[in-house]
Amino acid sequence: MNETSLIVIYFFYGLAFFSMGLLVAMEGGRSTDARLRMALRPLAGFGLVHAAHEWLEMFRIMGHLTEMDSALFPAVSLSILAFSFLSLAAFGSYLVLGTESTWRVSLIIPLALEAVWVYGLLTFKGRYPLDDIYAIADVWTRYSIAIPAGLLAAAGLVVQQRAFRRAGLVSFGRDSLWASVSFGWYSLVGQIFTAPSRLPPSTFLNSEFFFDTFGFPIQLLRAVTAIFASIFVIRFLRAFQVESDHKIAELQEARLHESRERENLRAELFRKVVAAQEAERQRIARDLHDETGQSLTAIGMGLRGLADENKKRRAPTDTLRQLQSLTSDALRELQRIISDLRPAHLDDLGLSATLRWYTSRLQEITHLTIKVDVNGEEHALDETVKIAIFRIIQEALNNIIKHSRASSVRVSLEYKEKSALILVRDNGIGFDMDTVQNRIGRVSLGLAGMAERAALLGGTVEVHSRPNYGTEVEAVIPYAVLRKEAE
Repeated sequence: MNETSLIVIYFFYGLAFFSMGLLVAMEGGRSTDARLRMALRPLAGFGLVHAAHEWLEMFRIMGHLTEMDSALFPAVSLSILAFSFLSLAAFGSYLVLGTESTWRVSLIIPLALEAVWVYGLLTFKGRYPLDDIYAIADVWTRYSIAIPAGLLAAAGLVVQQRAFRRAGLVSFGRDSLWASVSFGWYSLVGQIFTAPSRLPPSTFLNSEFFFDTFGFPIQLLRAVTAIFASIFVIRFLRAFQVESDHKIAELQEARLHESRERENLRAELFRKVVAAQEAERQRIARDLHDETGQSLTAIGMGLRGLADENKKRRAPTDTLRQLQSLTSDALRELQRIISDLRPAHLDDLGLSATLRWYTSRLQEITHLTIKVDVNGEEHALDETVKIAIFRIIQEALNNIIKHSRASSVRVSLEYKEKSALILVRDNGIGFDMDTVQNRIGRVSLGLAGMAERAALLGGTVEVHSRPNYGTEVEAVIPYAVLRKEAE
């Protein structure tokens, strides 16, 4: 075979291992598997050093070596070749033994191979002529180090293939298996057919025999298997990116789960706070009704009796009538406070009926015209959701009464499949949203309270207003999700 073809073969042979070594050096540290991360370091060394050996051979064929270089070349080439295959043996040993407790033991294998190699060189030095010693040393390096190292690498890649499969990375396991096959061919076939020498069996099982039998040089087979081994090693390096993506996905899932847990705890806390508030409202309303209300009623009845007695006696009754009027007003105000604290209708008649009763009562004591529209089939709402919807509408109406100067209000409650849609719109004077959001006041606190109450239930509140336009409060309160959580 001509020199030009050999130069091309050695170039791509070296390029394959150099590319593999470089990428392994760059990407190998990203693996979360400490065993694989440790093993890839000597594999990177093998790729880079072995590429240097093949390119040195290419330069020798090209005639770029000086006489001094030519004299040093055999020793340098032999040292580089041995070191590269010892690195490959270390790679296979790390993968095969595979546990942290055996990492130190795994170093014994390449050291043992090195000892056998050195012992053989010392033995051959006194047995064969000096002119043949470098050819024999090259053959012995391939027999004693290259073949065992390649087989160790192949076995280690089979072990890695199983590790990939256990991790669910089946495609990368296939790449590892094909890399194992490539290293197996590279070691068993590529290194058995060495250069001819006086060391058996290279006397007959050599590169010349291979060329005569198959019609192409053994260097081409080595280059092809090196290219395939490099391709499949580079392919399974992509598993590190997948590992990173999985790790990122797991972290994101953990954060999402943590966020959900926080939201669930927050919602549960809100339910407890609302329940405590409503219980306290019920207690206050009951105490006011049972004690203060009855006392005012008794006072009013007594004043009426006194007024009737004084009337019979023709005594002045203006003061008594005034006291009676004040007592009646105080009793009506007390009843309004009791109703606002906790409408009994909410427990007895449900949300829709309570809204109609509440708005009709507001119309009686204010100048507002309030229209209530309830659309959709009323759902069996969680107590927390029911209270939240009522309080949001109540707060919106209170804001309208206190600040809007409106004459009419429209309240709309629509039961959708998964949420309740609330819309409260008035024809009042409106306000500047930016001004309200930037100041501390009762209106802003009321709006913030509605928004906070809805947010704790996973809902939203939006307020739209501008001067001379009126105000529109729109809230969405999910109930199906919360009911599921409550269950």
